[in-house]
Order: sequence, then C-alpha cells, then structure tokens
Amino acid sequence: MTETPGKTKDAGWNVGVRQTVPARIDVAWQFLIGEGLPLWLGETTLPRVKGETYRTADGVAGEVRAYADNAKVRLTWQPEDWPHETTLQVSVKEVDGGTTIVIHHDRLADREERRMMLGHWKNVAAHLAAAFDPDR
Repeated sequence: MTETPGKTKDAGWNVGVRQTVPARIDVAWQFLIGEGLPLWLGETTLPRVKGETYRTADGVAGEVRAYADNAKVRLTWQPEDWPHETTLQVSVKEVDGGTTIVIHHDRLADREERRMMLGHWKNVAAHLAAAFDPDR
C-alpha cells in the first residue's frame, strides 16, 4: 500500500491509497459496487449515472460525477458534520496477479483532515484486502 502525499494547487489537500487483490478486474469491480460497497462507501445504493445522488446510513452524502464499469467511480463525499464537500474516486487497474484498487480523496480542508482520512482509507484498504484473502 502506498500513499500520495500532499497538497495540490487545484485539488487542495489529498490522499491516495492502493491495494492489490488477487482477483480479475471484473470480479474486483463487482465486489466494490456490490457486496463490498459498505466497506468503502457505507450502507447505501451506489447510483451509476452522473448527477444522481446517494446518502449512506451514517450520513455521508454526495453526487456521482463519473462512472465507468470495471474502471472507476468519482463522486462528491461529504459527511453530515463537514461544512464542505470533497471528491472521492475509486478505480481499478489490472496488474500481474490481480487488480489494484486505487482510492483517491481530494479537496480535503487541511493537513489534519488529510491525516485523518489517510488513516481511514488505509483501514478501508486493509478491509478490502481481507475480503479477498482466500484464508478468511
């Protein structure tokens, strides 16, 4: 798992994590948008059309900005206690031995929010890896 540090001119503070899982890209994608959705987004239904909105059981809300099967979903992401929205993208890339799941979160408010979300997304990546562990 690696992280993308820092702050960018256009997207503000951001964080990224990657996790490679031993599954074909279509299998990994179907897990992410189906059974595995609660692991990264929460209890909700993920719309697959740009402009549609979602709300999780724990109060995160947003709008789909882009969706491409077996590739990526980009959406706004805003917990109900945050005064600003952020942008979250989950994508998949085929690699030798499986699929790399990439989580990129930008438009974070500051260094502290980035630190908090880095911990959160590392935890999510670990749970995603565990879900694909044949020994679980």
